[in-house]
Amino acid sequence: MSGAGERKRLMKLKKRMSQKRPKFVQFESWRFVRVKDHWRQPKGVDNHMRQNKRGWPKSVNVGYGSPKAVRNLHPSGMEEVAVYNVGDLAIVDPEMQVARIGGSVGLKKRMNILREAEARGIRILNPGKAREAFQKELEEAEAEATEDEVPEEAQEEPEAAKEDEPDDKADEGEADDQQ
Repeated sequence: MSGAGERKRLMKLKKRMSQKRPKFVQFESWRFVRVKDHWRQPKGVDNHMRQNKRGWPKSVNVGYGSPKAVRNLHPSGMEEVAVYNVGDLAIVDPEMQVARIGGSVGLKKRMNILREAEARGIRILNPGKAREAFQKELEEAEAEATEDEVPEEAQEEPEAAKEDEPDDKADEGEADDQQ
């Protein structure tokens, strides 16, 4: 089987496994508010979860993992690369990788990253509010471009009107002479 076909098969397998995987919770998180429902390994000597007793939530173990070839990949099958500035986009290969902008990056820098990524054909996973601002900026640029075209036509019309005006004045003068 080809590399791309095998990768696609493994991605489907990973998705199926993820759907069947239980939500791992900390022991007695369902009982006490003070115990959060994130995962913590049970350590007690008599802990039923640690002993894998029937009727108790499942514990994390190696059997729940996804295939190694597609582990840590985005669901699209591409590798994620963290990007914090425009220079980081130089290391991203658009064929095999997608970019995820760091959470600490502000709107101004996000927009610069989006501009550069679009020029290079790189997909950004989390553009956030920068996508809306970027789209708005593009629309404004298009509107300005159309406005620039309209005044050129408007400038041509007054010149034609100026040529017509002397004829009108000449006609008016002839009309005054006739009266």
